[in-house]
Amino acid sequence: MNALADHLTGAPVLDKPISIAILAMGGQGGGVLSDWIVSIAESQGWAAQSTSVPGVAQRTGATIYYVEMMPLHGGKRPVFSLMPTPGDVDIVLAAEFMEAGRAILRGLVNPEQTVLITSNHRSYAVVEKQVPGNGAGDSMTVVKAAGIAAKKTISFDMQDVAERAGTVVSAALFGALCGAEVLPFGREVFETAVREGGKGVDASLRAFAQAHDMAKGDQPVPALKKDTEKSLPLMPETVGHRRLDALLQRVRAEFPAPLHPMIYAGMKRLVDYQDVPYADEYLDRLAALHTRDVACGGEAQGYAFTEMAAKYLAVGMAYDDVIRVADLKTRASRFRRVQDEVGVSEEQILYTTEYMHPRMEEITGFLPARLGRAIETRPGLYKALDRVLNRGRRVRTGTVFWFGTLYVLGGMRRMRRLGLRHGREMAHIEAWLKTALDQLSDDYALATETLRSRRLVKGYSDTHSRGLSKFDRVLAQVPRLSGLPGAAGWLALMNKAALMDEEGSALDGAIKSLDAELGA
Repeated sequence: MNALADHLTGAPVLDKPISIAILAMGGQGGGVLSDWIVSIAESQGWAAQSTSVPGVAQRTGATIYYVEMMPLHGGKRPVFSLMPTPGDVDIVLAAEFMEAGRAILRGLVNPEQTVLITSNHRSYAVVEKQVPGNGAGDSMTVVKAAGIAAKKTISFDMQDVAERAGTVVSAALFGALCGAEVLPFGREVFETAVREGGKGVDASLRAFAQAHDMAKGDQPVPALKKDTEKSLPLMPETVGHRRLDALLQRVRAEFPAPLHPMIYAGMKRLVDYQDVPYADEYLDRLAALHTRDVACGGEAQGYAFTEMAAKYLAVGMAYDDVIRVADLKTRASRFRRVQDEVGVSEEQILYTTEYMHPRMEEITGFLPARLGRAIETRPGLYKALDRVLNRGRRVRTGTVFWFGTLYVLGGMRRMRRLGLRHGREMAHIEAWLKTALDQLSDDYALATETLRSRRLVKGYSDTHSRGLSKFDRVLAQVPRLSGLPGAAGWLALMNKAALMDEEGSALDGAIKSLDAELGA
């Protein structure tokens, strides 16, 4: 019988300590949690020891805190281990769901012994964020693994519990540990340890209490569900604005009802991005595409071509430029979101420092078309300006000068349609739509997947350039795919490959596979 089971049954413990592994990232209070656990053990006359093995860096590796504890016997102090032994850990506390998965992979969790207590929220790792597409790990994989690997699992969103209490996740984990009743100490012992910590006591105790009740089963715990596609809000009857209501009436008159939510989302995006006439121009383009869709039997396909166009045409027309970036960085909603994320109180002042690195491409693209082209066609002038402007800057938007500069720049959206960048973006959109329309009558699925390829273009600056380069390479394959059995599947494979890495190595492989299929 292991040490944890001995304590829970009241049997005497002779030579085996209770072992607890804590996996936490910077800012999650892993060190405080380990101190609390040591404190409760020592307050009851037990011997306890805490060690830690730090991760490589913030969010590229969690710190593993390791605690061992056992009663003193005959005045003799035990010799504890410095690190957890795979296959021999009694309790694993994970401050984030994928860290629970990593604990399973490391062998710290075993079905004969280990109680796994974890928050099931996600804090995405660098390797997940750097993927151009959706690089997030599948939480349901961890759910299935925990059901097999652990003796018992307690899992709910402890980060949410902590945030609503105004503290960090360690307090919720401590409450869940108490509520799980896997240590032979009463609730008052746990709460005393929190109070003796002396910092953020009230907030920590609030999170502790709720997590304790949820772990014990006194409060319902929502089950973790597999991520599903986002649902779009229905298009309203009116928004109370004459010109906007005219757009809504046009949508109802020209497009079938199932398409209204997607078109409405596109219109909202473009009105926010530019203005009402720009959204009207969007409907002009979309109406022409829908007419072709109807002529090519789109009704039998649920007008999938038009719906895909409604989504990605809006995305393409709302490209990120210097005006958009400046606008977003000076919005009141953004400052409120940052304040909420860092937990600023009413008595504190928050200063935000933005890192900005404008390239000459963005600057010439912002200028009127003739002036931008004039600079680009003069290599000497272009290089001279590039040496001055193309460097990183730390912009303090809490100062009047920098906030005012960005605010004015963000308000210059009326100039956008005169700029060099706008003309090029519109020409690029026309070429993309033409490529899709050329396939529509012969291969509806290929034409629709061609529209979906636009998701490769995203972001700003270097991110945009890399995505655009991949998009152009994928689009160049569409004529080659024309008439090929399963052409849409091939294009979908290329789109997926293009989103797998920044360098485009996976896309290179997909194109080589197509070359082999075509005998090129």
